[in-house]
Amino acid sequence: MDIMLIDPAGPQLRFPVNPPEIKVNREMLYETVKIISLGEIDFPYGQKVREITFSSFFPAEYDASYCCCSDIPDPQQAMNQLTAWANGHKPVRIIISDTIINFLVLVSASNSTFKGGEPGDVYFDINLRTWRDVKVRTSAETVTTSLGSDNVATITPANRPDVKPVSKTYTVKPGDSLFKIAKMELGSGSKWQEIYDANVVTIGNKPELIQPGMKLVLP
Repeated sequence: MDIMLIDPAGPQLRFPVNPPEIKVNREMLYETVKIISLGEIDFPYGQKVREITFSSFFPAEYDASYCCCSDIPDPQQAMNQLTAWANGHKPVRIIISDTIINFLVLVSASNSTFKGGEPGDVYFDINLRTWRDVKVRTSAETVTTSLGSDNVATITPANRPDVKPVSKTYTVKPGDSLFKIAKMELGSGSKWQEIYDANVVTIGNKPELIQPGMKLVLP
């Protein structure tokens, strides 16, 4: 199993020692209402942000008995990168091979521990929260004011223009791949991941298995 954090801006971090376990927390949100004669009633109204947590360590030296890769990062530089991502408030992509985990997350917490007798090694606990891209309109609604026959002012909200952009779509043809589509439609095959991110529900967890007839939204 390989665990990687990839920043769309460039840096990436591969965890050299697999943790003993990875926890994925999913929890529903409820509003509790007290009703006379019935008591408390729970009404579900959404899902909390998923959290991924695990603990491991960055070794100062490579050891084939527990390292899953030979190209290990400097422990302190690795922790500094996690801190930079946490402070940057921007999502990074987590990929865990042999699982369906492949999505954007925020590094919400990373704690480090130094143990006596293990100079240079840095133990850590990390908490990741799934990223939700929310678009918010910041301009206030305009209103119009008019006087009725009784000279009472009436305030009417103006129609809010639809500012949502219309997404371009592409229908998959036989022989297509995400790399080929990205090269033709976006000018660079390296942008295939952007197409996959926008259509992961349609494509599934195997981006190489797109089917003719699929309608893909282009970023």
